[in-house]
Amino acid sequence: MAESQSMTSAGVVAKALIEEHPDFLRESVAMIAAEIMEAEISRQIGAGKGEITETRSTHRNGYRPRPWATRVGEIELAVPRKRSGQSYFPSFLEPRKRSEKALLGVVMEAYVNGVSTRKVDHLVSELGIHMSKDQVSRICGELDGQVEAFRTRPLEGGFPYLWLDAKHLKVRDSGHVRSKALMVAFAVHESGRREVIGIEIAEAETEAGWAAFLRELRARGLEGVRLCVSDDHLGLKAAVAKVLGCPWQRCTVHFIRNMHGHCKAGQRNMVSAALREVFAAEDLADARERSASVIERLTPVAPKVAELLTGAEEDLLAFYRFPSAHWPKLRSTNNLERVNKEIARRSDVVGIFPNDRAVIRLVGALLIEQNDEWLLTRGYLSRESIALVLEDQGDAHEGEVAALEG
Repeated sequence: MAESQSMTSAGVVAKALIEEHPDFLRESVAMIAAEIMEAEISRQIGAGKGEITETRSTHRNGYRPRPWATRVGEIELAVPRKRSGQSYFPSFLEPRKRSEKALLGVVMEAYVNGVSTRKVDHLVSELGIHMSKDQVSRICGELDGQVEAFRTRPLEGGFPYLWLDAKHLKVRDSGHVRSKALMVAFAVHESGRREVIGIEIAEAETEAGWAAFLRELRARGLEGVRLCVSDDHLGLKAAVAKVLGCPWQRCTVHFIRNMHGHCKAGQRNMVSAALREVFAAEDLADARERSASVIERLTPVAPKVAELLTGAEEDLLAFYRFPSAHWPKLRSTNNLERVNKEIARRSDVVGIFPNDRAVIRLVGALLIEQNDEWLLTRGYLSRESIALVLEDQGDAHEGEVAALEG
């Protein structure tokens, strides 16, 4: 109790998100329902809460509890009451309104799926729920607190594996439409579970932008990173080396795709098959031998591919230094494809975001749901295999200490 009283509101929310993992969607539906009821009773009374008007017909008289069963769980509604006149009953609870679909399917999903507030207003009006664009914007804006608590929560424990990704979105800024970089960090915790640990928007995908993002993650508690995985970006690679000082794994799938641009169309299948040989080796030594063989075979027919493979070999084979059970997940960013497609699908609907905050709100709401799903499923990697990585880390640390003492 004393701990709760000494914490800030943001701290309490962050603690709840970390330790209790509340159902984000259920809370959001409850929040929207409350806003709709307040808007409806204000219209019936002729005045908003605390507002003095000549058109007021009666006054509020507290609330009455009413359970509401939905597919996202039971929600305890606080239905407003009036002092006189016909009692208020929420329109969305009428059977003909099919309330759950109206709220969950139209308001919540419409916004979180990327539909503009103006379109949401039109849809809810079609259902007989009269809400202005400003009201819908305010409802959606209340997601900001939950998203902010999620993206600034303390990171506890070690995160041996880190994936970084960036997407370029169009955002209106100072009257101009600019392309900005949405940076997202995913990680595997030392317990084996997968988490979304960072979301940020930057003016551009530069070394400075990535370095600032990684420093913020460090400040929140990110530690113990043994390998960082991403697509090829020189600024990102430099930022990882500068801020985290850990090895970097270049996505092998993207590398293969990129090599298609450096060979003839008829050679693409052959090049892909040759490169996959390297990434299906039994161990690092075998991978180096295969890489040398592939470079020798490709030099006469696809010299540019051979040259690029030579230069990128260390970064492409970094995953071989970790437990073999982890290789399929470490050698590429493919494990994030589903999440990336969802972000792309919803941001494509929006087209141009009105501001940076709207980007964070939309993507943050989506990633909270994804994070909850990951936390409720079984571990991404087994504790036993993760323990091997942590032991190696401890041995390396002891070696560094011994070297310093010597």
